[in-house]
Amino acid sequence: MANDLLGGLGSLGGLGDILGGIAKNVIPKDTPEGKLLNAQSNLSSLQKQESELLLEIGRQAYGQNPSIWPQDSKLKLVQQNIAAAKTTLTDAQAAQKEAEAVKAAEDAKCLCPECGHKNPDGVKFCQECGSSLDANPRHCGSCGAELTPGTRFCGGCGARQGEA
Repeated sequence: MANDLLGGLGSLGGLGDILGGIAKNVIPKDTPEGKLLNAQSNLSSLQKQESELLLEIGRQAYGQNPSIWPQDSKLKLVQQNIAAAKTTLTDAQAAQKEAEAVKAAEDAKCLCPECGHKNPDGVKFCQECGSSLDANPRHCGSCGAELTPGTRFCGGCGARQGEA
């Protein structure tokens, strides 16, 4: 039963390990299914260790004299492709950030500074509260200080301001 359930999962790597771990806790170890599952799990773990060691040995051997290996030119081509793929990924990430910044700026342009309502493009006044959506800041008629939207009195000189 465990073989039927988990037999094909060894090739799936991490998923097989996770499901195998779950099954080990569910299927008693002293049953034939539990013994089979335990043996499969031990074999899989040892094969993984072997692969990791062979990979390490191969890297060390290649590092000592790369030119003697017939795969050297193919490896260099793959490494160049990896470098190009990293550049493409970096460029795509930068383009995505730029697109997000543009969208955020467009969204901010449509947000009412008073109530936060999102208005459609091209609207000059908030459809929720009626405040001006003009991007140009207002200035005090008396002292010239920049005013935030909805300001009734200037923070610089105290002069009463007209309606927004």
